[in-house]
Amino acid sequence: MNTPKEKRPWLKSYRLGPYKLDESLKPYPELPLYTMLDQSAEKHPRSVAIDYCGTRISYSELNNYTDRLACALAEFGIKKGDKVATILPTSPQYIIANFAILKTGAIHVPCSILHKENELIYEIGESGAETVICLQEQASKILALKPETKIRQVVTTPLSDYTSDEGVNRDIPEGVHDFKTLIENHDPSPPQVEISPKEDLAYLAFTGGATGAPKGVMLTHFNRYSNVLQSMAWAMSKLEKSIRGKASICIGVPLFHSYGDSSALFGIYWGLKLILIRDPRDINEIARILVESRPFMTALVPTQLMKLAQVDLPRLPIQILSGASYLPLEVRESITAKIKMPVSEGYGLTETSPLTHLDLSGFSKITGFAAKQKYSIGLPVPDTDVKLVDEEDGSECPPGEPGHMYIKGPQVMKGYWPEEGSGLVDGWLPTGDIARMDEDGYFYIVDRIKDMANVSGFKVYTSTIDEILHQHPAVSMAAAIGVPDPERPGSERIKAFVVLKEEDACRVTAEEIIDYCRDKCASYAVPRQVEFRHSLPLTVTEKIYKKQLREEELKNNSD
Repeated sequence: MNTPKEKRPWLKSYRLGPYKLDESLKPYPELPLYTMLDQSAEKHPRSVAIDYCGTRISYSELNNYTDRLACALAEFGIKKGDKVATILPTSPQYIIANFAILKTGAIHVPCSILHKENELIYEIGESGAETVICLQEQASKILALKPETKIRQVVTTPLSDYTSDEGVNRDIPEGVHDFKTLIENHDPSPPQVEISPKEDLAYLAFTGGATGAPKGVMLTHFNRYSNVLQSMAWAMSKLEKSIRGKASICIGVPLFHSYGDSSALFGIYWGLKLILIRDPRDINEIARILVESRPFMTALVPTQLMKLAQVDLPRLPIQILSGASYLPLEVRESITAKIKMPVSEGYGLTETSPLTHLDLSGFSKITGFAAKQKYSIGLPVPDTDVKLVDEEDGSECPPGEPGHMYIKGPQVMKGYWPEEGSGLVDGWLPTGDIARMDEDGYFYIVDRIKDMANVSGFKVYTSTIDEILHQHPAVSMAAAIGVPDPERPGSERIKAFVVLKEEDACRVTAEEIIDYCRDKCASYAVPRQVEFRHSLPLTVTEKIYKKQLREEELKNNSD
């Protein structure tokens, strides 16, 4: 049952400039996820689907490659319900493999290219994947995992296969199949498989969760298809005719991450040109592509934007969407001042396919009717219910009061592998995030529950301290965490990790940073320690890795 309309104030804010947006998109189509590629190939066969490192692939070619690889996988014996793991960076190979896997009725298990051997053994082993598609240089490492997993066949590809690079080395170990050769040697006749979109899984994506071993998130074809419709396809629906089949989307987020994958799915659904960033950490290359290509939409994460804020960018008629973690206000304003377009933000989780919230106030700029930007994670997307829960008594929090955010909607996972419903509470997903909602229905992340510190009984939201640190004119990047207080067992104190701008590296002191915070937050929340670093640990999706910082501190304190 949906939340009563009076408890969904975000509906009144469903506007893109002067346009009123649909309050609901029901009924959602029950289609296999791969049909969106089939449809775009039919409607836009000659349009560029992928622009990557000097190579362009049309929608007709992309669909042809996908059908041929699906035929090859079916010949391996891969059938509906089987799992196929990929360990691929952002590349055409990832997109081809993704849709080929889905066309066999199999389930895609996307793994990070930065995973260590034990992490791959866990994810491939837990999923039961028998086929792995990876880079050529990983072949020996994957073959070595066979005794500890169910791996039967390995398909490899040189990263340069779909680039303008010449002299590709095709030397592969015995017993390993070559990605491009499989495509060339098979007909574009994928198997005909009966898919039940609401029941059959499209992805089994592993996520770290709050604690413990990674959890396998079960996402159906219906979950992912619905979320594509709930995302930019909804937000930009009034402008669809001028965008669909004509514009481009630049993806700077790894495709094996749910944010990158969903950006690609939206682009394919609307027949857009996907400009793929080979190395998400190459900020100069990202800046060059933005200036030269001027994509309609660009998907990036906050740490990329922190670095872009240090680059000399001209005025650019592009819409940047930030997601995956907290975006400091100062970074938003810096980028906006450079390109003269606001940065919008979204929010989501792997468990929600991933999008649940979208900032429409930023997108309104492209219509010529710019509403005042809210600087929030935005509004819940259509048919998404959200409630904020007081964890102490279970009551719902009123507007303005922070609470644990719970989410329900067609994009919410089936459960954690292998148990349907696992991780859900009466169909609601507890996100692990503390948020608040204003009277217009815009949501603001206060902190991750796991990042909240307990200082002498006071709750300290470390993201608030992050925000203050980023306001200091000399700070390039910063993160605050709670560390054990040796003077008060069971309590914590705040420690800040700071990367200074190059020109300020030798003149700013820890005392100056502490004094700066003292003027802007409660005395118990002021950092007691400041550690300057040349860089901060980042996850593969370029989030600041607070968990690693905490682990380092605990190890240092125990030594």
